Amino acid sequence: MKKLWPLTFLLWGTVGFSQNGNDTRTQYQYQIKRTSIPITLDGVIGDNEWAEHATTSSFFNHWPVDEGEAQNQTEVKMTYDDHHLYVVAKCYDQGKRIVQSLVRDNDPDFWGSDNFTVAMDPVNTKQSGFMFGVTAGGGEIEGTLTLEGAQTYSSENWDNKWTSKTVQYEDYWVVEISIPFKTLRYNANQRQWGINFIRGDKSNNVYTTWTQFPVNFNGVGMNYMGSLVWDQSPEKAKGTFILNPYVTSSSLRDYENSEQEEAELKSDLGGDVKVALTSNLNLDLTLFPDFSNADVDQQVTNITRFDIFLPEQRNFFLENNDIFSNFGTYDIKPFFSRRIGLNDGEPIPIDFGGRLTGNITPNLRIGVMDVQTRRTDEFAAQNYSVAAFQQKILKRSVIKGMFMNRQATSNTTEMEYTRNLGLEFTYVSESGKLNNTTMYHNSLTPENFDDTHFYGFWGSYNSKRFKTGWLFNVVGDNYITELGINPRLDNYNAETEETIRVGYTLINPWVRYLFFPERENRKFNYHGIRTWNNLYLNNDGTFNERHNNFAYDFEYRNTAKLNLIARNQEVDLLFPTSLIGDEFTPIPVGNYSFSRFDVQYSSDVRKTFVWNTLTGYGSFYNGTRLGAMVQGSFRFRPWGTFGITYDYNDIRLADGYGKNNLHLVRFNGNISFSNKLFFTNVLQYTSRNDNFSAFSRLQWRYSPMSDIFLIYNENHDTTGLGIKNRSIVLKVTYWL
Repeated sequence: MKKLWPLTFLLWGTVGFSQNGNDTRTQYQYQIKRTSIPITLDGVIGDNEWAEHATTSSFFNHWPVDEGEAQNQTEVKMTYDDHHLYVVAKCYDQGKRIVQSLVRDNDPDFWGSDNFTVAMDPVNTKQSGFMFGVTAGGGEIEGTLTLEGAQTYSSENWDNKWTSKTVQYEDYWVVEISIPFKTLRYNANQRQWGINFIRGDKSNNVYTTWTQFPVNFNGVGMNYMGSLVWDQSPEKAKGTFILNPYVTSSSLRDYENSEQEEAELKSDLGGDVKVALTSNLNLDLTLFPDFSNADVDQQVTNITRFDIFLPEQRNFFLENNDIFSNFGTYDIKPFFSRRIGLNDGEPIPIDFGGRLTGNITPNLRIGVMDVQTRRTDEFAAQNYSVAAFQQKILKRSVIKGMFMNRQATSNTTEMEYTRNLGLEFTYVSESGKLNNTTMYHNSLTPENFDDTHFYGFWGSYNSKRFKTGWLFNVVGDNYITELGINPRLDNYNAETEETIRVGYTLINPWVRYLFFPERENRKFNYHGIRTWNNLYLNNDGTFNERHNNFAYDFEYRNTAKLNLIARNQEVDLLFPTSLIGDEFTPIPVGNYSFSRFDVQYSSDVRKTFVWNTLTGYGSFYNGTRLGAMVQGSFRFRPWGTFGITYDYNDIRLADGYGKNNLHLVRFNGNISFSNKLFFTNVLQYTSRNDNFSAFSRLQWRYSPMSDIFLIYNENHDTTGLGIKNRSIVLKVTYWL
């Protein structure tokens, strides 16, 4: 019971501290009415089409200052018919526009361009939503909106059907957007939705919004949306059964398999089905899913003691994934979808999967997912089941729960099953400045271990200048998350080649203070100090590790950034550890203290040539480390971007423990023939993993949500560049 005192303290603190927020949904309202004239998406604001519809009020500055009206204004009108919601925006400027790329769903290039975004909360609960954005050149992005604490974040991984048309004029540009009602999830009996409009004026490096709210919250923030007020409630969308079949033809050759003398030719057929059970509850089904068109993983140099985890790239697992993945903390995720159907980056065939997500009531959101993998020569067939719920309480707070089960469905000598369950309470003040999440999770395996818990809390206080946060985790020796990530739990003994689970306690406070220059001709948007500190304790309370960090940050008005970072680390190493390669003598058990200083700079992203660098030097365990990363790219806007990254580490340990130079080189070449036809190329060389790879993907979106992909991929070793494997895949999808 004594371990539960942090939870008791936290519950008292979060309930006892509340703040009031501005009700922007009352202050800013747009009255939408049905159109009496058909809308044509042509980028022309015809008087006959739009004259009868109201125009939004003035836009306000949001970034880098949140005071006053926008210099370059934006006018927005909305309407609808039986099947579509329509938006038109007239974006005034001086004719100087930046369009980084025409590539779809590219988050950095979209926000780095002149753009217009519609953010909406159709269920009107401030818990989830959608965004649709278009650049001045016609590049599109769509995504979901989710909460982490009090902040709203967008994920461009959600993909659905909608259309837009952009036309540029001398001193303004126009975008028209059409969103089918069956693309959205909403309450058919509700007369008000949350909505906001965000304008990116990249030439001046400013962002403006329809509603006015503090700069310390994202422009897409759901807590500060206005209201879309309907003249009559939109009916449930018709035709909400969608079939998205695919067919692939591939040539695969594994040159490391001596029994395979020629390429294997095969064809596959599968597809996805989307069914809107209600206007805000969606069922997704997949049969023999194929992920060959997913982005290639970006290789990294790992010189830590623990495994790293690359992000999920597969669309079936990404859409509406937040209902399952938004548990735990930044270092422990009870659920991580990349654990399903992948092993060390290599695919394991999936036979079928299903996912049910959406709102049962305005305040209750659920998610249920089940995936079945196929038996292979190396792995037993597995069934993965996940269920989660989010119940809104108070003004903005949420109770969340989840259950996960991994069950072997064929004979295996490995663990027959693992199960996890967890419950979390997230308190968010009405203004969003204060938030705190309290967590308790547990795991169950056939061995019935003790110490299977993970509990703690994390949160933050966020004002314009002062920001602070905290994290407290207690992880038992046997908190096993086969469907999640918990890298620090598994410690590898390089001498005995054993992996030992060691629980720990993490205490992580952080503080940041920003200065906003007041002068009109200021050089900086802001500058400020921050510090973050990690203290790891063994479960008996003894010291294990600490990280103390201090930084000073500058963001220039021209978008350039400079960061100066000092780091000090102390480690009580519990096991002999190899950091630079298995061919070297492991670093012995002992106490190590070392320091490092980093300088990071990124240039003006609006220029034709963009570059950034990170350089650092300092002691490293019983030796030294020099690290340098240089990245540069030429942008031939908007049709092409060509860049190269070089990551170098020179690690020199004490005599007898080795020294090594680690190199990683990556070349990216992206060509946009139009906003429907894209050619992506990635070359990667990493000495750490002894691999050189080439990846090319040609994508033609010949119809909304229908694509043709041609993918080429091959891997070589770095000694003589002997080929390991090669594949060519042709994939065709069609949206019915």
